[in-house]
Amino acid sequence: MGRVTVALIVSSWVIPISVLVNRIVPDPYMDEIFHVPQAQQYCKGNFTSWDPMITTPPGLYFFSLAHVASLFPGILLTRVTSLYSDTCSTSILRSTNGALAVICSILIYQIITCLRPTLDERKATLYAVVLSLYPLHWFFTFLYYTDVASLTVVLAMYSVSLKKNYLFSAMLGALAVLIRQTNIIWMLFVACAGMIDCTLVRRKDKGQLGYTNAPDQKSDYLAPSEGVAAGSNLRKRRFNNAVGNPDHTITGTSSVSLPLSSGPVSLLRSSLFDEIQDILLMAWHLKWELLVSFSPFVLVLVAFVAFVSWNGSVVLGAKEAHAVSPHFAQVLYYSLVSTLFMAPVHFTPSRAASLIRSIRKNMPLSLFQWFTAFTAGFLSVHFFSVAHPYLLADNRHYPFYIWRKIIKLHWSMKYVMVPLYIYSWFSISNVLSKVQKKIWVLAYFLASAAALIPAPLIEFRYYTIPFFFLILHSHVDDDRSWLFMGILFTAINVFTMFMFLFRPFHWQHEAGTQRFIW
Repeated sequence: MGRVTVALIVSSWVIPISVLVNRIVPDPYMDEIFHVPQAQQYCKGNFTSWDPMITTPPGLYFFSLAHVASLFPGILLTRVTSLYSDTCSTSILRSTNGALAVICSILIYQIITCLRPTLDERKATLYAVVLSLYPLHWFFTFLYYTDVASLTVVLAMYSVSLKKNYLFSAMLGALAVLIRQTNIIWMLFVACAGMIDCTLVRRKDKGQLGYTNAPDQKSDYLAPSEGVAAGSNLRKRRFNNAVGNPDHTITGTSSVSLPLSSGPVSLLRSSLFDEIQDILLMAWHLKWELLVSFSPFVLVLVAFVAFVSWNGSVVLGAKEAHAVSPHFAQVLYYSLVSTLFMAPVHFTPSRAASLIRSIRKNMPLSLFQWFTAFTAGFLSVHFFSVAHPYLLADNRHYPFYIWRKIIKLHWSMKYVMVPLYIYSWFSISNVLSKVQKKIWVLAYFLASAAALIPAPLIEFRYYTIPFFFLILHSHVDDDRSWLFMGILFTAINVFTMFMFLFRPFHWQHEAGTQRFIW
């Protein structure tokens, strides 16, 4: 019933708002002026036509063909049109994302229940509905952009991977890349998470894991996992070597390691390097099994590399405007934007106190980490802060105003913001480390960096997929935090949609109606 409830709730806003948007803005707007005509060419069966200004592959257009085909019998019966190609109007093409948004909400629910099997249906439904309101995802549900399709397929890929169907997951990964090229990063992340999961399951099955005392402070994000109660005083024991030697015991700090897909895991006491070593040793022991299971991901990666080599670039069109650049500041922007969207989790006195306790507990290593992070942050905003011409010239986008009114308010502002960026990343790491292995957190950071750093343009849309992986694995249990986030998301959505629909403006140098957009 949870999936049905989520789908009905999401449909209750997708349908009426889609009608409203199509009535007030019936013509293609912004990037739609490229995507809509291209999709219409595909509807006419002209698959050799391609607009050189389109940077992404045609995956969204194939989704639209399937969507229109499913609608065609109903449209024909209502005598709206008698030709298949005529059904590919702007409103019908936009409805592709509306249908995908409903499917995406169901996938969100499935991932939540898979990651947290002990969570009751009411909470899982609440969390899925709130995440479906995430402003960047919600807004582009009503326009013909690639974002909703990209997120939906990536989440489908991850959901299937959690069920250990890696062949189907890799196939969905190929489809995700066919929608947006940067999804190759998230396919590799899903494969990496799957490999970590497999090694942990195998070690647990072999009885090679020991248990540690529970954390000194019980976190709000820790919940009892299967067979292990958080807060219990368990016997310390270090697992034997990765290939299994019951007579050779290694002394030292031990850890609880459970499958990532089975729920929260205990806070690890071993160092990151110990985790990496243990995982690599076990992976080597299981090399042939892992090779067979994850070879489909390798094939997709090889095909992607071959395409980039043939194309001469990651993007398809407008290559000059989307050239890869070392935009390290993008990772800093992402951290702050994401934590602001999760403000009830990251910007509270308890969260600040938790970080302070973590610093005191791990002195002097923590001071070195913070010093290194601050140094990297200052160097990033000073040398690798890119101001793309599109950002500076287009006042229809909200990042334009954030850049001019905040970051460029004074020459010192970009440096003043660095502590907020660093706090945000440490808070993200602190929250994730309570329920995930350190190596998983590292993989998440590297995937986010790999997806964001090459992008020269500041686009909050690029933050959607890493944000969903972040919040799905943060295991926030406080219903008040979720309700607050739901209210925050709804307020932002009402504001942005109101500005888009009812506050149009005009440019002196160009004809036509302009509208504010993310």
